[in-house]
Amino acid sequence: MKTIGVVGLGNMGRGMAISLQRGGFAVVGTDASADTRARLAADGVPVVDTLQELMSRADAVVLSLPTAAIVAQVVAGPDGLMGHARAGVLVIETSTSHPETTRQLAAQLATVGMSLIDAPVSGGPKGAITGTMTMVIGGTEADVARAEPVLAAMSAKRVHVGAVGAGHVAKIANNLLCAAHLAIAGEVTRMAERAGVPTERLLQGINAGSGRSFVTEFNFPTWVTSGAFNSGFTMKLMRKDVGLSQDLIAALDLDLPLSAKVAELWAGSARTIADDEDFNRIVELGTRPAL
Repeated sequence: MKTIGVVGLGNMGRGMAISLQRGGFAVVGTDASADTRARLAADGVPVVDTLQELMSRADAVVLSLPTAAIVAQVVAGPDGLMGHARAGVLVIETSTSHPETTRQLAAQLATVGMSLIDAPVSGGPKGAITGTMTMVIGGTEADVARAEPVLAAMSAKRVHVGAVGAGHVAKIANNLLCAAHLAIAGEVTRMAERAGVPTERLLQGINAGSGRSFVTEFNFPTWVTSGAFNSGFTMKLMRKDVGLSQDLIAALDLDLPLSAKVAELWAGSARTIADDEDFNRIVELGTRPAL
């Protein structure tokens, strides 16, 4: 594969396009927003106005889009990728999405000689632009192997977890854990502060013990105790991902009460923490007035 199309040029898609170009690929990007297209063009990455133009050039297409509904529209909508299909083109879906939607789209693409893998990402905009993201991947062994040079240009860690859709299952699980860890870490740090133990000292102790997590080791010093709150991932996006976990749990007919409580807390947080705020602000839940 020589030419990679990138659809969706927001913070993540822009970074991935730049990393792919840096990795030696010819890259062409497109986005529904003319301003967003212009921003990538200013970075020196070619852009086109339509999916038709992108598909006429691309050997593989990377999708970086906000919701499953938008992914479905871009792939199978009236003027989507399938309408301009070229046999052999591989679609790499990097969003966090519904596993069943992903499986359905893969089946539809197969009818026109194209294939799909789901490779949702962690690492935020910084990871995207530096090519250091982590990916959990769903797809056939052959498709994942074919995609490897492309994935390697965008990520530092890649784990193939199963068939198409499995990557999204794993990412939903990951983000539900992260959401839960942030919520409880916010509570235990307030508990310790009230009991006279400063947060930074508390975290030193926790991170030397069995209660540590990526949240206590990385999120807190990087974005919380530093006061930065600039991870590039919003409350709205994490609320969406936690909602995906509840959709999946319901589809599997499971009763998972702790997960349900985490989802309740994140949904309720919209009363005090705005959608566009950094997702790490959930640690402040219960301390802020209503919006």
